[in-house]
Amino acid sequence: MSLAVDVAVTIILISVFCISHSILASNKVKKLFKNRFGNLIALYRIGYNIISVISFAIIYISLPRIDITLYNLSNPYDLIILFFRLLSLIGFIWSARYFSLGEFIGWSQIKRFRAGNYDSNDLDESSTLRIEGPYEYSRHPVYFFSIMFLVMRPVMTLTYFIIVVIFVVYFYIGSVFEEKRLIEKYGEAYTRYQKFVPRIIPIKIFRA
Repeated sequence: MSLAVDVAVTIILISVFCISHSILASNKVKKLFKNRFGNLIALYRIGYNIISVISFAIIYISLPRIDITLYNLSNPYDLIILFFRLLSLIGFIWSARYFSLGEFIGWSQIKRFRAGNYDSNDLDESSTLRIEGPYEYSRHPVYFFSIMFLVMRPVMTLTYFIIVVIFVVYFYIGSVFEEKRLIEKYGEAYTRYQKFVPRIIPIKIFRA
C-alpha cells in the first residue's frame, strides 16, 4: 500500500477504537444495559475493560507498519526524555492513588453484586468527589500524565506519532463528555471545581 493509504488506515482504525470506547463508556449506553439486564450492570465495567484491551490489541496488530522514523534522539537527549517519561509514570501512579482501583477495574462491583448489596441506582461504578493531591492542579491528572508518557519517547515513528495525536485529541474530547457525567452526578460542587482547577494541563503549577 502507498504511504497515504497506510496513514489513512492507521487514522481510521485508531479513531474507531477511540469512538467505540467513548460510546461504551457513556451513561446512555450504561442506562440501556441496566434497563435490559438490571443489576447485571455490575458486570459492565469489567466487561468494558476486557473488551477495550482485546479490541485495542487486535487493532494495534492490524495497523500497517509505516517504516518512517521522524526522529531518533541520541545520548544524552534520549536519557533526558526517558527521565521525564519515568516522572510521568510516577505521576500516573500518584493520581491512581486517589481513586479506587477495584472500582476502575470492575472487581468491586462484582463483589457487591455477589454479596447481594449492589445499589440499584449505581451505573456500574461508585465514587466520591475528591479534590486532593494531583486533582488540586488538574481535573484529569491521569490524562495529563498519560499524554506526557506517550509524548516523551526518544524514538518517534510515524505510526506512533499518529497514535499519539489521536489519543491526545481523544483524551480532551473524552474529558468533555466525562465532565458532563460528573456534573450530572455531583452538580454545583463540580461546577465550582471547574472554575478553579484547569481541565488537563496543570497551569497552576507553572504560574506558581
